[in-house]
Amino acid sequence: MNQFQPFSRRQALKSASAGFGYLALAGLLGEQTRAADKAAPKPLAPKEPHFKVKAKRLIFVHMNGSMSQHDTFEYKPQLFKDGGKGGPGGGTLTAPKFKFAQHGDTGSWFSELLPNLAKHADKLCWLRGLHTDTPAHPQAVVQLHTGSANAALTRPSIGAWLLYGLGTENQDLPGYITINPPPNFGGAVNYGNAFLPAHYQGTRINDQGYLPNLKATSATDLQRKQLDLIQGMNRDLGLTPGAPDAVDGVIESFELAFKMQGKVPELLDVSKEPKKVLDAYGVNNGPTGAFARQCVMARRLSEAGVRFVEICQPGWDHHNNLHKGLIDRCGSVDQPVAALLADLEKRGMLDDTLVLFGSEFGRLPTAQGADGRDHNITGYPMFLTGAGVKKGFTYGATDEYGIKAVEGRMHTTDLHATLLALMGLDHEKLTYKYAGRDFRLTDVKGEVAKDIFA
Repeated sequence: MNQFQPFSRRQALKSASAGFGYLALAGLLGEQTRAADKAAPKPLAPKEPHFKVKAKRLIFVHMNGSMSQHDTFEYKPQLFKDGGKGGPGGGTLTAPKFKFAQHGDTGSWFSELLPNLAKHADKLCWLRGLHTDTPAHPQAVVQLHTGSANAALTRPSIGAWLLYGLGTENQDLPGYITINPPPNFGGAVNYGNAFLPAHYQGTRINDQGYLPNLKATSATDLQRKQLDLIQGMNRDLGLTPGAPDAVDGVIESFELAFKMQGKVPELLDVSKEPKKVLDAYGVNNGPTGAFARQCVMARRLSEAGVRFVEICQPGWDHHNNLHKGLIDRCGSVDQPVAALLADLEKRGMLDDTLVLFGSEFGRLPTAQGADGRDHNITGYPMFLTGAGVKKGFTYGATDEYGIKAVEGRMHTTDLHATLLALMGLDHEKLTYKYAGRDFRLTDVKGEVAKDIFA
């Protein structure tokens, strides 16, 4: 038996202060602490899904602010024909100012704003009957990420649920990373763990690869000894009656941060990529290069085994400046997203990676002011591509003006149930007991759109 086993860390610290020697003590306790680490269950270890599927990881490309589908990829001939007339719900119907054309063997419609993405028309699985509950961005964004529109009733984000249900493939990296999340519209709630254990929360980075509070050090042996002593104290605290649940999360986060120091900075350094790859994504030092870097990072992180990666491009809330604003925004995402899909396919990663592209809701076909469109929560599209979904397929539809979903209607809750199913999780079985009841991402609703499964 280890001669130091009977001593608590607090007793050990007293001995250290009496001259026992901090570093010597840390070294002596380190072996015991690491043995405890090996014996302890690993909450982020890979877990078997409820049923076998192809998708192992998910990339969510979030167009924050609500991309106008009428001007990009929701072609409505009647809207062009009746532009200038009164709309069925009031307001003046406004035809898009951009030309549309069909692409691929499927004949999918894209506007001239998205020429690169249009080349992937036959890979995409469209969900065109989406609807949600609230036209306010903060609530809608939070609902898209957590299933609940009420930010005051904090719920775990979808990435946290995926980690809880599946674990992660790389124990030296976070399993859930969000790049440049919007600082408003719910903020950290959108990538939080809420009542799930703290180790399931998302890790935030920016498009330069900066990760707050992560600093590499050359004194790894010394740092390891210091960490061993701290972790031992944390474990003692965790065994104390009434200890907060967050202690386990702190222990895991300290260990993960130690491992990340050597791997994350190199992984997020996109300059390691060949020039032809960076050129394909459109990585540059200008304003359009930021989102391109995010897309390269998403591929690198997914390739390294991160379970869920979200990348975000804000600025789509075009109540005015619709024409020039869309030219700018589409110009910043068209090439990078198309390159991401091409890169994933070239590397064989689309076989086990699911990609979701879209906004928290859509926009109306009627005018708002001289050059804008207002919010629309009753019918809008998103697309999926990659593992588990049909290629060149359309599920659902809106009416002749693109106002309301009339076929294949999918509420946000149905989208969540479907995404979980594509990742191998039954949304009704993925539960966590909190405050006396079993919670789930989809609460008490949610239907899986099985028609889109490959």
